[in-house]
Amino acid sequence: MATFDLNDDGVVCIVGSGAGGGTLGNELAQKGIKVVILEAGGRHEIPDFINDEWASFGQLAWKDMRTTSGTWRVAHDFPNLPAWIVKSVGGSTVHWAGASLRFQEYEFKARSTYGAMAGASLLDWPITLAEMAPWYAKAEDKMGTTGTNDIPRLPGNNNFKVLEAGARKLGYKEVHTGNMSINSQPRDGRGACQQIGFCFQGCKSGGKWSTLYSEIPKGETTGNLEVRPNAMALRIEHDVHGKVTGVVYVDANGKHQRQKARVVAVAGNSLESPRLLLNSESARFPNGLANGSGQVGCNYMRHTTGSVYAVFDKPVHMYRGTTMAGIVRDEARNDPKRGFVGGYELETLSLGLPFMAAFLNPGAWGRSFTSAIDDYANMAGLWIVGEDMPREQNRVTLDPKAKDANGMPVASVHFDDHENDEKMRDHAYRQGAAIYDAVGAVRTFPTPPYPSTHNLGTNRMSANPRDGVVNKWGQSHDIKNLFVSDGSQFTSGGACNPTLTIVALAIRQADAMAGMMGRKEI
Repeated sequence: MATFDLNDDGVVCIVGSGAGGGTLGNELAQKGIKVVILEAGGRHEIPDFINDEWASFGQLAWKDMRTTSGTWRVAHDFPNLPAWIVKSVGGSTVHWAGASLRFQEYEFKARSTYGAMAGASLLDWPITLAEMAPWYAKAEDKMGTTGTNDIPRLPGNNNFKVLEAGARKLGYKEVHTGNMSINSQPRDGRGACQQIGFCFQGCKSGGKWSTLYSEIPKGETTGNLEVRPNAMALRIEHDVHGKVTGVVYVDANGKHQRQKARVVAVAGNSLESPRLLLNSESARFPNGLANGSGQVGCNYMRHTTGSVYAVFDKPVHMYRGTTMAGIVRDEARNDPKRGFVGGYELETLSLGLPFMAAFLNPGAWGRSFTSAIDDYANMAGLWIVGEDMPREQNRVTLDPKAKDANGMPVASVHFDDHENDEKMRDHAYRQGAAIYDAVGAVRTFPTPPYPSTHNLGTNRMSANPRDGVVNKWGQSHDIKNLFVSDGSQFTSGGACNPTLTIVALAIRQADAMAGMMGRKEI
């Protein structure tokens, strides 16, 4: 494997190794460009994964201190855990469920489609579905997405069969086991899904696509990619002209190191990426890097989420089989007659008994709650994934008091649901319950949102520099050799899981970045 000198200022330094950073690193390495990826967490390979929810959470999750505010229930239930993301090589592609859906055409045009909405900072993306289509195709081929490229879909487990039966009775048409980046047959050197069921704890069979064992090893094989685990980025530095010159980080031994770089790409998730930019303030950039618009950290989106669980009079064993291989897509449309704009998906979901006890209704107790846990084997479950409205006041800032182990201000996450979000969630709760009632549910449980897994929008794309942080290539409006390569560049959230779009954007960004480097523009 390659090892690059700290003073090699010809490398591209990427902060984060997940869907954006890991993919970008491999794509650049395949083009002959030297890349250093700094990953804050350790490197846990497939044999290290633990099929135990709490033990796995302790191994993989980003547990560093964060603070929260706002009216969202997460701030009450989990005040120091606003997001459930991974601190490990591969980032949250270790933890994700595999659902891989394309944005629809109207979802790239939120402002044009929905119009001006009070309390929302809607904006059209500076790119369209037509521009993204070939990159989506490349991402689906790379990830082995079922339902594309003649790849068969996964079989349905009991949880899906219950969902499908109820959805069909309600007249839903687009119901299947999803477009999943989980092998339904051996592909790309990885075996097929073994239906183990611990998808969120790291795939023990390697059937689920992850940058950990797909993109990163391929990049390392070229000799052009070095991944440094346990390397926590502290700040990005720049020269007198405002050009970024490298990243200061803390290594595994607690020593401060400085990796010089020709280009820096930030891919640390929508909480850590704005935090790093804000913590990189200087005399020239007193409000943080790439923040001439004042938009770094603003417009935080997490998707309108929630769950519905149902108890039946016979066993379902929802936890057996792939966690999220099941979807109802009919509500993923813009139909304001429902009382809200945008749409949502209903996707199968199961939590193991330990997490179910923690997340079904945080803080609850008594017979109603305990009897639900008693009926766990008879449960079916689904998750709501809907487009939430960007709001400028929903944002990630630096906490004025709390510091991390390195003395850096931690991320403080503020979020208030928009009225549209609340109406969408209520509609989805009703439809989810109706699906289960249609097939004889004894009880249904609308469950509040968990700590966020789809974190988006805090360094958003914009055509006009005053409206966002990066341009259509993820390139900072202010600093030409500084890029954003994760979900924080999303202008709107759409009604679908974001990973496929993050990967497609990373492939596209690598192509553009390599061209700029070749032309000596950066």
